[in-house]
Amino acid sequence: MSDVQPVGMPKWGLSMTRGQVGAWIVDVGDEVSVGDDVVEIETEKINGVVESAVSGVVRRRVVDTGAWVPVGGLLAVVADPSVPEEEIDRFVEEFQAGFVPEEEDTEDGEAGPETVEVGGRAIRYARWGESGDPVVLVHGFGGDLGNWLFTAPALAERHRVYALDLPGHGGSAKNVEPGDLASLAQTLLGFLAVNGIDRAHLVGHSMGGLVAMAAALRDPRRVASLALIGSAGFGTEMDGAYIDGFVGAGSRRELKPVLQRLFADQGLVTRQLVDDVLKYKRLDGVGASLRLLADELFPGGAQRHVLAGDVGALGLPVLVVWGDRDQVVPPSHAANAPAGARVSVLEGAGHSPHMERANDVNRLLEGFLSGA
Repeated sequence: MSDVQPVGMPKWGLSMTRGQVGAWIVDVGDEVSVGDDVVEIETEKINGVVESAVSGVVRRRVVDTGAWVPVGGLLAVVADPSVPEEEIDRFVEEFQAGFVPEEEDTEDGEAGPETVEVGGRAIRYARWGESGDPVVLVHGFGGDLGNWLFTAPALAERHRVYALDLPGHGGSAKNVEPGDLASLAQTLLGFLAVNGIDRAHLVGHSMGGLVAMAAALRDPRRVASLALIGSAGFGTEMDGAYIDGFVGAGSRRELKPVLQRLFADQGLVTRQLVDDVLKYKRLDGVGASLRLLADELFPGGAQRHVLAGDVGALGLPVLVVWGDRDQVVPPSHAANAPAGARVSVLEGAGHSPHMERANDVNRLLEGFLSGA
């Protein structure tokens, strides 16, 4: 490895082409280790933190707070203290001279969204990575594959990663009949089949965790492990007002406080995020689909299905991740994790720790998958 290493603008999600430097966490001259926070980045949808991938000393902060930087662009330079200043300057100069923004060089190994037919429905999905065991990401109620913007690229370094839109969500068909858990689980298993995936690690968030567990119970031979994040299916209690609020919200003013319940840090909900969700909710058929799913899975504001105990009997490797400030599904449900599961409750995180504490969740997932 070179003694001089760049810290670049990450790509969080298929549509991200640039990010804005929010605030620097380190100064020039600070020592950093692998995993240390370096700089806060704001995108049009959500904000995140860039970590250092190497240990060393911050020798340059190349851009100022407020600057917009293309994906892959140079943010900072980390190097050994022994490296001369002239070599650092030459590294920055050569990097900038040779850098090609993504929109001019799309050979990044990431495929755009595709569509397959599963059980007579169009299902949208995206892929990352070219090798390794397959990992399939399953979003929660009202979400879509874009919810994995921080997760998929990180896991794709060692795995073939797929993220799909469940029926009624994102770019998939809006017909969800009969809208019950069995049909969603069968869609997930059908998705594996049409993509030629014999066996996969399933990572599910909230309702997606419930669907992943149901799929494992229907056909455990197809599931290598389960990673369940703020998952439904661990108990009956939940915030029914969140579900009703999400289904019923028809304006930015109504929707924003509902989305803020997904995070401990409500400032993460940007205007663009609210607008994107509102645009989805106004598509033909979405309102009826969400209402049917809510009535089937969360009747009366409670969870119909509790599967964690049954999953424990399968003997699969299971990782359970929760935010201790989850307002949608009680963090106390982590105590109902399947027997033998690894359980991690993240301090200061809400219902979406894979977005709010992405680096921590990615480390948990990578460590779990490496041994699963």
